[in-house]
Amino acid sequence: MNEYNYNNFENGTGFATDGGSPKKPKKHTALKITAFAMSMALVSAGSIGIYSEIAGMRDRNTTSVVEQVNKSAEEVSDEADLILQNVGLINSEKTSGKVMETEDIVDKLLPSVIGIESKFKVTGMSNNGGFFFGFGGGNSQPSDYTATATGTGVVITEDGYIVTNAHVIYDSENGGGKAESVSVILHDDKKCDAEIIGYDTDCDIAVLKIDEKGLTAAEFGDSDSLRLGESVIAIGNPLGFELKDTVTGGMISGLDRNITINDKAMTLIQTDAAINSGNSGGPLINKYGQVIGINSSKMSSSYSMSGASIEGIGFAIPSNAVSSIVDDIMKYGYVTGKPQLGISCQDVTETISEMYDMPVGVYVIAVSEGSAADKAGLQKGDIITAVDGDEVKSTEELNAKKNKHSAGDEVVLTFVRDGEEEKVTVTLDEMSNKE
Repeated sequence: MNEYNYNNFENGTGFATDGGSPKKPKKHTALKITAFAMSMALVSAGSIGIYSEIAGMRDRNTTSVVEQVNKSAEEVSDEADLILQNVGLINSEKTSGKVMETEDIVDKLLPSVIGIESKFKVTGMSNNGGFFFGFGGGNSQPSDYTATATGTGVVITEDGYIVTNAHVIYDSENGGGKAESVSVILHDDKKCDAEIIGYDTDCDIAVLKIDEKGLTAAEFGDSDSLRLGESVIAIGNPLGFELKDTVTGGMISGLDRNITINDKAMTLIQTDAAINSGNSGGPLINKYGQVIGINSSKMSSSYSMSGASIEGIGFAIPSNAVSSIVDDIMKYGYVTGKPQLGISCQDVTETISEMYDMPVGVYVIAVSEGSAADKAGLQKGDIITAVDGDEVKSTEELNAKKNKHSAGDEVVLTFVRDGEEEKVTVTLDEMSNKE
């Protein structure tokens, strides 16, 4: 449900990397994560895999990251090639392998599944030493506290590269931002400090690095070859590490599900294998013992207006998308080809339209200097009502239309200025999202 919200701006949090300045990447023909308009109530992002170390503090959505690896662009590119030998080599020989028993699949993958613990500061209200998030009253004062987020990851190279969800190591919902530290718990319970290579919150993928050798890298399969009803299993750390390496089973319940999670549009695999808090970043595995998805979210009962219970609706990022995202993170420090208009905007709802005699659409609050919108002549106060002739009534719909394109593509925006309808052709910029 959309609300009239002055904070409903177009933005994006991207990769953190202090590698050099690589050459401009080639424009991708399509965005890594397809955009779409359907919005669903999901337990995801920070809510997967988070617990608190503060007395009285309830489970919260929290995520974080640590300082990133300081490497040259050339070194990063070389390492990317090594990773792609494992993650990116998806071929018919792999996907036509021998069907394995469940026990053998678990034995094969367990050494590649790790736990992730991220510590970060959050701001709450203290009251006589307690933590109340503004509830309870009584001399409450803003105060910073340390909280901990847990999740799961998958080893992708023997020398310590790991893929997980961005929301496991970065808090985009509660203002926590980067973690003060991130550590990894290996299959043999050894604990290691981790460094961040890069992350993208739109794609919900992050790459970490630990200083270890001889690890067992997971084999990745072809998510495009999946079939409805195909059996899969998930491995992860639900509710922290007391239930470390929990194995659940199910099937592929849906393919190419267009889901919106925290205003982020993604195309995901649906499964009925149990995915709970702490499973984020863990593998979804096919019958050949190959990772065909990275678990990221599940449907919550709040989606049902009647309050009916919802079970067995989980989602994973397809392995082919993961491969492409990891490739970009390693080579460039961000996901290439993501389009950007360069505007801040808010929704003009039916109610606002009637109150102020304005057309329903997307009101432009600000235009970034030198952006695609600025070059095309868009101005503050314009109300965008259509993209390429298709009506848009909200920022979410505008972004969904925009994200079907790649940077460098042209789109035709219809907008209203001073009561007059106009059209303009905009050449989309590339969003680098580098910090």
